[in-house]
Amino acid sequence: MISLPAALDARMQREAGLTFFEYMVLSVLSEQPARTLQMSTLAARTAASLSRLSHVVGRLEKRALIARTRIPGTGRRTNATLTEAGYEVVVAAAPGHVAAVREYLIDELGPQELAALRRIGAAVDTAVKREQADAGSAPPPPQGAAGTHATRGRTAD
Repeated sequence: MISLPAALDARMQREAGLTFFEYMVLSVLSEQPARTLQMSTLAARTAASLSRLSHVVGRLEKRALIARTRIPGTGRRTNATLTEAGYEVVVAAAPGHVAAVREYLIDELGPQELAALRRIGAAVDTAVKREQADAGSAPPPPQGAAGTHATRGRTAD
């Protein structure tokens, strides 16, 4: 599973001139009403930090594939909208992406393996969503607290 995203990214860059993440951003927007989403929602849908998304959207904006507009009112809210040029790019890139996923993954698996992959994917998705829900309701542990990654498995002297 580590090599698949890198292979998809390399192929997408070679064939469509986009990173895999740029393609995902364009793809998510292409499926929305008015091809528009608030940046924070787009970040969540692409599993990216707002900072990473903002950087990538900035690059796509320079290529006239996305336009950003401030949402009126209080706060710093911004919409990202897929332009017509962006829509054309994602539509042109989609068949290559589907072919790559089929070639690298789907066509290599038999029916029982695909069924197992679906079950595994659903179990992982459930675990991730449960952790996200738990993390959203509990305050983050203090820095250096026992049980955090930095101190896990260590004992005090």
